[in-house]
Amino acid sequence: MKIVICGKGGSGKSTISALLAREIAKKGNEVLVVDTDESNFGLYKQLGFEQPKDFMESLGGKKALSEKLMKFIRSEQRERLQILEEFTVKDIPEELVVGEDKIKLIAIGKIHSFGEGCACPMGALAREFLEKLKTNGEHVVVDTDAGIEHFGRGVEAGCDKIVVVIDPSFESVQLSGKIAEMSEKIGKPVFFILNRMDENSKELSDLVDKNKVIGTMPFDKDVFKACLKGEKVPPVMEMEQIAEKLLKS
Repeated sequence: MKIVICGKGGSGKSTISALLAREIAKKGNEVLVVDTDESNFGLYKQLGFEQPKDFMESLGGKKALSEKLMKFIRSEQRERLQILEEFTVKDIPEELVVGEDKIKLIAIGKIHSFGEGCACPMGALAREFLEKLKTNGEHVVVDTDAGIEHFGRGVEAGCDKIVVVIDPSFESVQLSGKIAEMSEKIGKPVFFILNRMDENSKELSDLVDKNKVIGTMPFDKDVFKACLKGEKVPPVMEMEQIAEKLLKS
């Protein structure tokens, strides 16, 4: 099963991705976490891992991918660009993967230098990665970049379920509705997680589609401190039930 985690910037996507992946692994499953966010470097810290090498580098790097994209665009081909052949988790080179027993992490690519160009090659590669990855009992948790640009890139085409992380903000509520609309158009089930909830944010549940809410995550001081310090996030009790619902739905 491939689960894509998306939402507004700062809503807690990476934290939810880390917590969900660890909960699924705790149940005895093998989990591959795929970091498709080219701007955020925090996910590996929240999982308690070392920073992985960019998967993009195994294909010649950003320059090689950019040249391939431009050549494809100039050729006016009507078929889709093909970057990868079908592969399994075990086919991924070991030097590109970090982690531990039951849970691994791979990063598609990051922006590392001033003036290196846009993230289009990473987006195209992320889409191909999810479409061509054939699972064999493993679960895949995908942490996306902020907003909905990845929908425009077609990244969600290769997933099975879409999870929207919603924090107590107007922008997050509005975005959840747009994501639900786009998810329905591509035939993908969508679920909401209400994040950082406290006594002052109870109204949030009245502003979103309750039928899509799969769980609520409280504001947790220990999680907040871990994220602030770049440390492994501690488990949160509510995630156990959320993971069970996602795996069974």
